[in-house]
Amino acid sequence: MATRLGLPVSTTHSIMGGVIGMGVASVGASKVTWIAPPGTTGTAVINTGVVSVVMAWIIAPGFSAIFAAIVFSITKYAVMLRKNPVMKALALVPVYFAITACLLCMLLLWKGGYYEINLTDPQLAGTIVGTGAGFGLLIAAFLMPWLYRVVVKDDWQLRWYHIALGPLLLRRAEPPAPPADFQGAIRNFYEGHLTKEELESKRAAMGATDVESGGVTTEAKGVDSVRSEEDSREEITTPPKKGLIGPKPEGLAWYSGPMLFWYFKKAIFNGVDQDVIGAQKKQSVLAPDMEEKHAHAAHYDNKAEFMYSFLQVMTACTASFVHGANDVSNAIGPYSTIYQIWQSGALPPDGEASVPLWILGFGGAALIIGLWTYGYHIMHNLGNRLTLHSPSRGFSMELGSTITIIIATRLKLPVSTTQCITGAIVGVGLCNGDWRALNWRMIAWIYSGWLLTLPCTGIISGCLMGIIINAPRWGLSLSS
Repeated sequence: MATRLGLPVSTTHSIMGGVIGMGVASVGASKVTWIAPPGTTGTAVINTGVVSVVMAWIIAPGFSAIFAAIVFSITKYAVMLRKNPVMKALALVPVYFAITACLLCMLLLWKGGYYEINLTDPQLAGTIVGTGAGFGLLIAAFLMPWLYRVVVKDDWQLRWYHIALGPLLLRRAEPPAPPADFQGAIRNFYEGHLTKEELESKRAAMGATDVESGGVTTEAKGVDSVRSEEDSREEITTPPKKGLIGPKPEGLAWYSGPMLFWYFKKAIFNGVDQDVIGAQKKQSVLAPDMEEKHAHAAHYDNKAEFMYSFLQVMTACTASFVHGANDVSNAIGPYSTIYQIWQSGALPPDGEASVPLWILGFGGAALIIGLWTYGYHIMHNLGNRLTLHSPSRGFSMELGSTITIIIATRLKLPVSTTQCITGAIVGVGLCNGDWRALNWRMIAWIYSGWLLTLPCTGIISGCLMGIIINAPRWGLSLSS
């Protein structure tokens, strides 16, 4: 339900709410661990119990916003606002790659999976730093010469597979002039997004143009009418996007071969055939005028942004890996416990259930299927509808979120990747220096979903559990 409404709620907190509701219905509220009792030090354990969820509402987005803002501020002031930002990016991007590799190695060594890793603290530190430094050197030796040729030298003949040539690319001759119809090797990451000055001049020009319609000019219609006319004009001039499904065959029976094949394609590819970027540009109650909000965000050098697009892929993959280590683990935890009780007829010793590999595979497969079929609803709201995105901003958001989740995983705090990435988006958006660059209405909508997740899932789970344990047993009695 939340996904259909575009509410990016927490899987972790949904599972915890379900467990709490089940516990209240079956054994009573007094048996639920709302806050862990004081340990040997006499202080309460805050990373256990329901209180940890309440704390996560503040800790997860707050720390993600701080880390993401720090990363983006370094990028902004050390690269984007300096003279010749392209050369500055060439020097700094390998460092960010190395840091990301360090974080990924850190998570692998801390979690360990099924393999017990017995390393001393100095050995752990050396392994982490060595892995990051080695990966950074590989990036500097192979990717950066390719980027130098493409971005600085405008070598339009290079392809992605030429990255393997590495330093040999620096000895490559100057490229010939590109053909007249060449569109450029680097896409414009700010295409369709106007600066504040461009937006003001555009709307002023439209407002000054007299378009007679029933005796009312455009100037008298006001800004809202001008915006609606802009939207309608864009819809007319923008060609329809060719998707994977294609148009529905007309004049055929539903059981005909072409029609059945079309239904098959729609069932399989509907989730990935959605135009998420186009949907983010549409006006809605939660996003009334994103064009104006995007205008408050600064536009940086497009070639420097291109370099960070490769880094964004790396940080996004790392964030996905961390998501599997945190959220998916929390989601399959109750399933693993139920499976072990069904298999052995007893509760897991020490409250820790072993997780078979097939359950981990099941959780990963379910995650992929959910993203493939229904994930576009969340992508509509977590993209440009919160604030303007670009590669330098996107990588900062992913890296800040990853740092927070890794720290929380180490401290065994049940934080949510959804909350972390949302907090990171807000943190980077505030670095524009203008609070109007953020869509606060959408942020409030998302936060309300977080607050409602725990009680809603708890009530539903408790009601279902109450129905089950009070259902007619036809003479059978429950064993004590």
